[in-house]
Amino acid sequence: MNKHDNFRFLKTPRRDPAKTEAPIRIFRWDEIYGHYEKKPAQGQAGRCLDCGNPYCEWQCPVHNHIPQWLRLLEEDRLFEAAELSHKTNSLPEICGRICPQDRLCEGACTLNDGFGAVTIGSLEKYITEEALKKGWRPSLEGVRPTGKKVAIVGAGPAGLGCADTLVRRGVEAVVYDRYPEVGGLLTYGIPPFKLEKSVVLRRRRLLEEMGVRFSLGVEIGTDLPFERLLDNYDAVFLGMGAYTYVRGGFPGEERNGVHHALPYLIGNLKQVTEVAAGDAPYIDLKGLRVAVLGGGDTAMDCVRTAVRQGAARVTCAYRRDRDNMPGSRRETRNAEEEGVKFLWQRQPLEIVGNGRVEGVRLAETRLAPPDGRARAAPELVPDSEHILSADAVIVAFGFRPSPMPWFARHSIALDEQGRVRAGAVPGAKYRTGNPKVFAGGDMVRGADLVVTAVFDGREAAAEIAADLGV
Repeated sequence: MNKHDNFRFLKTPRRDPAKTEAPIRIFRWDEIYGHYEKKPAQGQAGRCLDCGNPYCEWQCPVHNHIPQWLRLLEEDRLFEAAELSHKTNSLPEICGRICPQDRLCEGACTLNDGFGAVTIGSLEKYITEEALKKGWRPSLEGVRPTGKKVAIVGAGPAGLGCADTLVRRGVEAVVYDRYPEVGGLLTYGIPPFKLEKSVVLRRRRLLEEMGVRFSLGVEIGTDLPFERLLDNYDAVFLGMGAYTYVRGGFPGEERNGVHHALPYLIGNLKQVTEVAAGDAPYIDLKGLRVAVLGGGDTAMDCVRTAVRQGAARVTCAYRRDRDNMPGSRRETRNAEEEGVKFLWQRQPLEIVGNGRVEGVRLAETRLAPPDGRARAAPELVPDSEHILSADAVIVAFGFRPSPMPWFARHSIALDEQGRVRAGAVPGAKYRTGNPKVFAGGDMVRGADLVVTAVFDGREAAAEIAADLGV
């Protein structure tokens, strides 16, 4: 067993895994971050101070036992670290890749103030990757079948988290999804240079080995009546995500050459991977001047995809400043390294052109003084309008839930933004107006992080299990 050095953070600087250099990676679609070797991983894990009040754990939406699994890794107890990691997170190797750690666990790390935060995300990925290579599998020791069955609608992060938690409690979980593969936006929205699709497919195989059943390419309400689920299962969990893209609402949005983020990303995925992805067309931006509107992670996915397609120029316009953008700071840096130009504090007013896109009319903004809101509100600067020339525009303003027409007749109510209402009954945070139906993730919260959807799925599963008396 390794002896922990409480002052290792003074002797060992933060060191991230190797990253493919921008001049090379802009021609490739594989993940840009490498993997630790064993000794460097243990050395980085040993930098953890094991704070008495672990801020990293509290800032993590699933409240991972971060100091504990870092210590297990340092002590070469890899399988124990993997098992502990899975106690709170159903998708640790995925969250380790795509979570905005700079805003979550690593941002809260005590060492982030001058010494460099522990590389929590990369170590989280390392633990599961290495454990799986060495033969580790999730432990179902002591799990006994309860005879209960739950249907899960949606194979995204919330649905997968729910299924994982249910089978660990002896509940049969059957997951339905309209897409031909699991993952939701993990598969169809996030580009492979951030998350290679083999990682998601491997997680599907692991869940199947645990007893989860998948019924894919099935749309509930069309291919299979929702009534059938209510009749044949003890409970139903809705984790259908948020797939309706937000429109800009300004003139010119229907011009030829204007694209929305999700169809663009799905079409490209079909072109560069072997994942079946529906009927979204491939949109080739090679040689074009591309303007991407928006400042979230989806916008970063779009700008970095356009670069790899060989766009002549890629510009991202966002109405707030860098400090107030919703996307990951790491992804913004990666985009800048790859040649993307950012126009901060620019509000799109119109997409201009004669027949097809020729540019975007923008106005400068200034941020209003704080008034208690989460982010400062942008205000237009008078007489600051100008044209950003462009041959193609991608609108990347995020996603909203997509309510189903059958919700109302099954007492599944919506709020004014189209989100499913859950938690109306005290002590039942995830129960909808239908006592057999529970919901969580983006379709309840609105578009949010992968890790918050995983949390909702897991918590809803615990609530369902308690409701079923198992």
